[in-house]
Amino acid sequence: MTAEGFLEGRRLQMARGVLLQCIMGGYPAAKFYGSDDGDLALVAEPSMIHPLPWSDEPRAWAICDADELTGESSNLSTRGQLKKVIARYAALGLAPVVATELEFFVFAPNTDPNQPFRPPIGLDGRREDGQSAFSVSSNNGLRPFFNEVYKCMAALGLPRDTFMHEMGVSQFEINLLHGDPLLLADQTFLFKHLLKEVALKHGLTVVCMAKPLAHTPGSSMHIHQSIVEIGSGKNVFSDEKGQPTAMFRHFIGGQQAGMAEFTALFAPNVNSYQRLCHPFASPNNACWSHDNRAAGLRIPASSPVARRVENRLPGADANPYLAIAASLAAGLHGIEHELEPTEAIQGEFEVPDNLSLPCTLHAALERLKRSQLAMELFGKEFIEGYIASKTMELTSFFDEITPWERRVLAAQA
Repeated sequence: MTAEGFLEGRRLQMARGVLLQCIMGGYPAAKFYGSDDGDLALVAEPSMIHPLPWSDEPRAWAICDADELTGESSNLSTRGQLKKVIARYAALGLAPVVATELEFFVFAPNTDPNQPFRPPIGLDGRREDGQSAFSVSSNNGLRPFFNEVYKCMAALGLPRDTFMHEMGVSQFEINLLHGDPLLLADQTFLFKHLLKEVALKHGLTVVCMAKPLAHTPGSSMHIHQSIVEIGSGKNVFSDEKGQPTAMFRHFIGGQQAGMAEFTALFAPNVNSYQRLCHPFASPNNACWSHDNRAAGLRIPASSPVARRVENRLPGADANPYLAIAASLAAGLHGIEHELEPTEAIQGEFEVPDNLSLPCTLHAALERLKRSQLAMELFGKEFIEGYIASKTMELTSFFDEITPWERRVLAAQA
């Protein structure tokens, strides 16, 4: 909207159905968002109004809550769902603290989707060939792009911890500093938008698909989680002697109880399972371990004050609000019901059947459809609407025949 209209306090309204719009642009049946398809109010978060430093024309970005016209948060809003989870912690005198690690690829423009992505030509005139993982000079060919990314992050107040080249060809990772879950979800959302906009200015394409290249590691969005007491700021996962607490165990138990049922929330697209079925440190399981990257739930090596649980299931394609909400809600469920986790695993291991997770979007949606826990934590309206939207996307995918099918199956008798 215009700056004048925004500053005058003019209310911006939007149809409820937009919150269930499919990635192809269509909508599920109106019964999932109200047959009248009435309006929602978009209410700007005052701390999340940012002038956009990459824009040639003066423009600003305002992250908004989607509220019903009666004032309460819409059940279909993923940001609203996260706020409800945080409020449930607050009612117990607790506050979650999270950090996200976001991986992404930087490619040359891809004008033909039938062709694979290619790394861009760097300042040295060459394309990266995949030998730059964790190299201190690996992004020199993209230095102008990254320099502007850093400047834009600073202008938007996005603090960054570390940037690095990851294992994939032209794949990178950023670690955002830990903090309030809603703030981190906002920052992750804004950072992904920033990446794509700055890339376009530099003639590049940033891709946050879970698995954009075959035979190459996918991109994750690991979520680090701890819980502190409101007021004291004490990490409730560690006791006075620095040992793990019962609440720490119960949080892990809740994570394990929810991971299979919530897989469709962490891995929301067909492509998400390409990453999970070829697990280069992308575990598709609900096992937990001390510092073992093959486990879906990893306890990183740290001091007692920084004891945390890393959920390694979400991909870079996950909605940060929904993924963080689902992970924290599962942990809180474990705390409230004093759930005990399985034994920790170490070294190489085989995943027990009860800790394996759905390996296709269809299976994940069927598991979510049967989940009483999901209905209890997120409400029937949200879960049924989400499933309806994702089912449309899955159907759209199955409406196409892939090059693999034509190449391999056409000659079969």
